[in-house]
Amino acid sequence: MRLVIARCTVDYTGRLNAHLALATRLLVHKGDGSLLVHSDGGSYKPLNWMSPPCSLVVEEPDAEAADVGVIEQWRVTHAKTGDALLVRIYEVVHDSTHELGIDPGLVKDGVEADLQRLLAEQVDVIGDGLSLVRREYPTAIGPVDLLLRNPDGGTIAVEVKRRGDIDGVEQLTRYLELLGRDPHLAPVTGVFAAQEIKPQARVLATDRGIRCVTLDYEGMKGIESGAPRLF
Repeated sequence: MRLVIARCTVDYTGRLNAHLALATRLLVHKGDGSLLVHSDGGSYKPLNWMSPPCSLVVEEPDAEAADVGVIEQWRVTHAKTGDALLVRIYEVVHDSTHELGIDPGLVKDGVEADLQRLLAEQVDVIGDGLSLVRREYPTAIGPVDLLLRNPDGGTIAVEVKRRGDIDGVEQLTRYLELLGRDPHLAPVTGVFAAQEIKPQARVLATDRGIRCVTLDYEGMKGIESGAPRLF
């Protein structure tokens, strides 16, 4: 992972256009090729980013850019959509590279882990005739919670959350993109399952063709008679 603190501008072009004016920011270039642009605020969310599959090319600034102080340009291009992130660097304050090694992944605890286990035992909540391929099915960017086999063909990737928000939908979207490349799994559809799903997350999931399932935790444990609701 490369960490660069620099005075820079950032321009995103493609399905949408966005501009970040000149300021000092943290640029995080990860081993998977992704680039995240952070400010000293806004919690964990980047101001802008490019997700894999993408490539970063370092360019020499043209004469016009050099005249206003640009010393280096980073162009990050998405391999599928062609969307581009152009970072114009005016000053580098810090530049370091760190080898993080293989991450063991997130160990879930409490209700979320129980939800995943219960859903693996009750896959009929998602649909009739489905069978469990594996829990924590591995991908290049981390494991998807459940992978199910559809008797009609293809597979279903299920992301399980206690509270479902937009970040969970984005996470499942990335898993679907990777799993869909495997001809033994394709076509791969997605299900976002949680005890509570925020309205914005539901809208985003629906827009991306991802089904949402609201889980009745107590009912799945057999404490109450309640059926999960499928939307």
